Amino acid sequence: MVDEQGRIINYMRISLTDRCNLRCRYCMPEKGVDNLGHYTILSLEEIARLVKIASQLGICKIRLTGGEPLVRKNIGQLINYIADIPEIDDIAVTTNGILFADMAEELKKAGLKRANISLDSLVPEKFRFITRQGDLSLVKKAIFKALELDMEPIKINTVVIKGFNDDEIMDFAQLAYDYPLHVRFIEFMPVGDLLFWKRDRMLSSLEIKNTIETRYSLLPSKSIAGNGPARYYNLEGGQGSIGFISPMSNHFCAECNRIRLTSEGGLRGCLYGKEEVDLRVALKKGYSDDEIKELFAKVIKAKPAKHNMNAGWGEENKRKMYQIGG
Repeated sequence: MVDEQGRIINYMRISLTDRCNLRCRYCMPEKGVDNLGHYTILSLEEIARLVKIASQLGICKIRLTGGEPLVRKNIGQLINYIADIPEIDDIAVTTNGILFADMAEELKKAGLKRANISLDSLVPEKFRFITRQGDLSLVKKAIFKALELDMEPIKINTVVIKGFNDDEIMDFAQLAYDYPLHVRFIEFMPVGDLLFWKRDRMLSSLEIKNTIETRYSLLPSKSIAGNGPARYYNLEGGQGSIGFISPMSNHFCAECNRIRLTSEGGLRGCLYGKEEVDLRVALKKGYSDDEIKELFAKVIKAKPAKHNMNAGWGEENKRKMYQIGG
């Protein structure tokens, strides 16, 4: 389906839960996060039904997010449901990797094609600091398990924070040089009303790229399979690629092809928007598929032309990214 800006909307990100087994400092507070009850979130069957309805409007690509999606019970069954929908040609997951290695074979068998793994430091102590409790060895295990299972392209999402991990930019680039991995450097951005966000901690994609080019020759790459906004470069002589996601310095809204579904059934046209349509209520009221399809169409048509991220998250935006799905 085409929105009012002429963008083809074919991609839906689905948050399966607001729960997470980590507490990354820029994403979630350490304490005081109330988990949504089982009866306030969409069931697997309800999610599958919504995906099937969305597929009739042109949605063909699904990414499962959270919170941490792998803490959702029976996620393999959900992937199987979605894989059975003929119009869906891509199912991916964004994960912190902690649980991935032990679940990867089951998830691939169910129909999962790709995994993006979030990783902000290659130093165990720094990784534990930023996540407040994470074990880096488990994430490394996840990456190599994905390689073993040929779940390509395997993407590493790295949020660059000045004064924290900007001294590791070359180490991440080396990772992409040595292995067929696609490291995406993401500009630090406000993803909730958290004190850890500070504008002076942001490095632009251009600054990161300039740093990498002091050692490596970057060659413009053909797009890597996936649905995100990264701009990719091959490292001359290397196996993988480097990507840059620039929500702060060069927003990519003109190319945005996605809508978002929260675990509670809120359908959003924009991560930074405040408008939602409550599909869970529609389901509970017994709306027909055609009536729900009209709600999807309403959100797509109302999708804003661009975000207002540079103004910060804003206290009035009650949901945080971990509640929406990044």
